[in-house]
Amino acid sequence: MQSPSSGVRVLFLSSLLVALTTRVALANPLDVQVGYLQWVPDQGPVLSNVIPEPKDAGLRGAELAIEDNSTTGKFLGQTYSLQSEVADSEEATVAAFEAMRQNGLELFIVNAPASTLKALTEKAGDNTVIFNVGAKDDALRTGQCYVNLLHTIPSYAMLTDALGQWLHQRRWNQVFLITGPTEADQGWAAAFRRTAKRFGLEIVQDKPWVFDADLRRTASRELPLFTQASDYDAVVVADVRGDFGEYVPFNTWLPRPVVGTQGMSPVTWHRVVESWGAAQLQNRFRELAGRDMSSEDYAAWAAIRSIGTAVTDLSSVDPNEIRSFLFSDKFQLAAFKGRKLTFRDWNGQLRQPIPLVHPRGLVARAPFEGFLHPDSQMDTLGFDRPESQCRING
Repeated sequence: MQSPSSGVRVLFLSSLLVALTTRVALANPLDVQVGYLQWVPDQGPVLSNVIPEPKDAGLRGAELAIEDNSTTGKFLGQTYSLQSEVADSEEATVAAFEAMRQNGLELFIVNAPASTLKALTEKAGDNTVIFNVGAKDDALRTGQCYVNLLHTIPSYAMLTDALGQWLHQRRWNQVFLITGPTEADQGWAAAFRRTAKRFGLEIVQDKPWVFDADLRRTASRELPLFTQASDYDAVVVADVRGDFGEYVPFNTWLPRPVVGTQGMSPVTWHRVVESWGAAQLQNRFRELAGRDMSSEDYAAWAAIRSIGTAVTDLSSVDPNEIRSFLFSDKFQLAAFKGRKLTFRDWNGQLRQPIPLVHPRGLVARAPFEGFLHPDSQMDTLGFDRPESQCRING
């Protein structure tokens, strides 16, 4: 004989199923098409044994987000699809962009250099929204801003400000800066110099790396001499692609920690981030891609999840409506970083905490207590509104 409680439970579940079925039936079916474009120029051979970035970094994160959006979207009559193109040149990227737009796509995820982003945004229509998931250039957030361009990858300034807050908090205020020769190295180092002024750090030595020797045999001889100075609290390395930075730890003139692009690093995402449900995201990504989630993967995932959040709330796929929603007080992205993420309305940057990690562990997460802001503590990372010329949302 069925108990009264079990009968109530069956009735409740039946009612819930009817309600969900009715909601799907009443909802207008929505077909959400997203384009993914990638072009990462060949940087040439590196001079260390650094593990190269996966060639599908970004794309696999986008695919996972499409799966996540589809999981909830199927109950609301929403269908998500991804059209992707991994190009071999800027010209091919622009051509793929134009072809996708001719097929009706207006929502794009782009992992490409800043110059390519500019070319795409200048060809985009008023009803196109582009998410930058690869270019960290500060200029895209301070002066070269586009109304239809949003950024889910942190800028160099956000990354270096996270490091600067940590150094200041530890009172490691005197640093030795080594900068590599590439454009990315120069961009990272310029951001750190600004960070040093912002948080009261003193760069006691600011030296460019001008050698092209194979450090696998000579690091223990060359690096101690190169890092000679009377005193410093830490060595800061700006070597984005890993030409020499991997050999700096344990080879400095003074026994000091190494931070920056090597040693302990500020990153968008890393496999050691596991709190706030992140382990579940990491596991689902490994199951999909067979590797760990990269920063570009996370940025692409966050971009498409932002689109899905907007579509669910709006019941619309209109790009301009989605863009307006993303800048509104209604938008918050749950993104496994311990805080709800929002977009800065002056330059389109996604506010987000920055993990500070070494290869096998999480050290800390910025922003830190004590660094105050009148509106959002996360705006202590990167260029704040008064520091940027951009006003893309009014």
